[in-house]
Amino acid sequence: MKTFNKVADVIQWRKNEIGCREKVTIGFVPTMGCLHQGHATLIRNSKKENDFTVVSIFVNPSQFAPDEDLDQYPRTMENDVKLLESLGVDALFAPTAKELYPQGIPLDVEKQHGPFVTVLGISEMLEGTTRPNFFRGVATVVMKLLNIVSPDFAYFGQKDIQQFKVLDVMVNELFMNTKLILVPIVRNADGLALSSRNKYLCDETLELSTNIFKGLNDASEKLKLIDLGESLSHSKITSTVLDIWKPLIESGDFNVDYLSFAKWDTLQELENITSEDVKAKIVISCAVYVTDRHDKSTVVRLIDNIICQ
Repeated sequence: MKTFNKVADVIQWRKNEIGCREKVTIGFVPTMGCLHQGHATLIRNSKKENDFTVVSIFVNPSQFAPDEDLDQYPRTMENDVKLLESLGVDALFAPTAKELYPQGIPLDVEKQHGPFVTVLGISEMLEGTTRPNFFRGVATVVMKLLNIVSPDFAYFGQKDIQQFKVLDVMVNELFMNTKLILVPIVRNADGLALSSRNKYLCDETLELSTNIFKGLNDASEKLKLIDLGESLSHSKITSTVLDIWKPLIESGDFNVDYLSFAKWDTLQELENITSEDVKAKIVISCAVYVTDRHDKSTVVRLIDNIICQ
């Protein structure tokens, strides 16, 4: 596996490997490191479908607010490299912040300089409500990475469903030559979505966190049973999820940021959900602040979703 830290070296590698060869494709998996089996699944999909696979590891400062966990975000480069090598990745791009943001990248948006990408209309709700500059940072760094690697396909996990939708709009409407591929969520045996932030939580709290998926799944099953011509109100289906979550909310283990039932294409919230809405696909998504039972000062924000159809 080749490892690059400089933009120019990635571009030169691509020219040397691809050149004028026809019908050769590059798959790309952008990550922030601390790799787990969810990332491995993305990489395996890319390996299966492409001639070359490139992975990036970069903890992107522009998607963190000043009060968020940039410095504490887990960094496990040595283990990450071993995993990538075992999976047969062709190239790793691990740039510094200075390499991707030559003008510097302070966390305070008011102090930032240089070009940034904003995708209006789908960035402002859900994650964008709590983290108003998050998708600006994500779109900007992914735009940079796609321009550097120039992949044919880029692979993203469903767990970050809104991120995928934002980036898909960006790629399509800016006429970029990369197709984004959505890969289903990888879960543990109890249904908890794999996440780098799970490392912050003790085993007892991780077990409790499986109730996040259980609540979403109960709502999904209920939505699938809506009869033709009938509907369920947002509040009614919300209560189905809260039936599972309520004891954990009352105990202080869970603090719900949002719970959403939205259209697949626009992520616009549905107040009354019909069988036709379900047929067209609904995204049931949430963000929950989970307090660690062994260390009450540790609070981790976990996201999850189900695509209901």
